[in-house]
Amino acid sequence: MKKGLIGIQMSTIKSKIDELGAYGTLKACAELGYHCVEVSQIPMTKENVEGMKKACDEFGIKIAACSASLEPMMEGMPGEYLVSDFDKIVADCKAVDCDMLRIGMLPMTCMGSREKAIDFVKRADEMAARLKEHGIDLYYHNHHVEFVKYDGEYLLDIIKDNTKHMGFELDIHWIQRGGENPVEFIRKYDGRIRLLHLKDYRIAEVKLPEGPFDPKKFMEAFTSNVQFAEVGEGNLPIKACIEAGLAGGSEYFLIEQDDTYGRDPFESLKISRDNLIKLGYEDWFKLD
Repeated sequence: MKKGLIGIQMSTIKSKIDELGAYGTLKACAELGYHCVEVSQIPMTKENVEGMKKACDEFGIKIAACSASLEPMMEGMPGEYLVSDFDKIVADCKAVDCDMLRIGMLPMTCMGSREKAIDFVKRADEMAARLKEHGIDLYYHNHHVEFVKYDGEYLLDIIKDNTKHMGFELDIHWIQRGGENPVEFIRKYDGRIRLLHLKDYRIAEVKLPEGPFDPKKFMEAFTSNVQFAEVGEGNLPIKACIEAGLAGGSEYFLIEQDDTYGRDPFESLKISRDNLIKLGYEDWFKLD
């Protein structure tokens, strides 16, 4: 039976790298039952790359994708970028036996401008073609900002229609926050999605401000109660999203939780794991 591999988006556990190191963090992931990760917001230092490689070899962990920006998110922002550090980024992927890179976000310099966004994605698609020559596929991860409309069309769809080499890593939480049905939207991207982000969407209780009624403070509380949730603890149809992703070509299903609201991220990942097992995906935590 066809199945995918469930893993962890490492931005969820980036705080553990300083505490445990890359090797110790991946060891803890394996002990939780996860044997797949996506590297994001983790510095690709020599020490971290070596620690990841050692942990993958010892604990049977697959690195589904690494992350890289095409260029600085904002002018002057330090970091490693495909336009300036191409060889190093490719070498890091090869070192951890990874054949996918993902761009995690639309550059802030391109937000609010259709023309700048289109110029960015065309250059990203050219970079995707260059990476393919090295056996690496490039994917683009969405947020809600790509659901702005230009002439009645979502920016994310415009990006899709203006690229042929770059694929998409769809994030079900951000699709929902963008006002679309994640299941239906995943189906639209059939054949372009090897990666899918499992991120649940929760409406928290409204915490009314203390003191005399203040309309402005009330509206802030009333409109700021959307939260990231452990998979299965929110409102999204997780099983339907997973099955739509699998039918559309997704191979890796990465759990990401941007904020655990004071809970240890490993505890949140345990809750997500247990809920996915209850949904029938126990075999998806294991490498074949």
